[in-house]
Amino acid sequence: QVQLVESGGGLVQAGGSLRLSCAASGRTFNMNAMGWFRQAPGKEREFVAAINWSGGRVVYAESEKRRFTISRDNAKNTMYLRMNSPKPEETAVYYCAAATRWSPELLVEVRFYNSWGQGTQVTVSS
Repeated sequence: QVQLVESGGGLVQAGGSLRLSCAASGRTFNMNAMGWFRQAPGKEREFVAAINWSGGRVVYAESEKRRFTISRDNAKNTMYLRMNSPKPEETAVYYCAAATRWSPELLVEVRFYNSWGQGTQVTVSS
């Protein structure tokens, strides 16, 4: 089992910048895909971005492609999400997740991931 802990959330102004971190521990050698999701009140959890083990393959939700950057440092067992120019509608709890495989077709789905963090609140003010 992998344990994931998010940090870095908080209040940010629209047009600003924020970096989220996800620290992994436990059976991290089993991890392949890692992803970020978010969930706003009353809405379903939605995919934001994912990255493979080496960091050489990344996938973004369409609206985040040019503003968010996902990365990982395997030496530190940590994944990051740099959010540039966030929008108020992107206010949500952001979750990181880990899977034991990579599948471009499935990694946008919640059910693909084996482990989840507890989430970190991001509030974007206008």
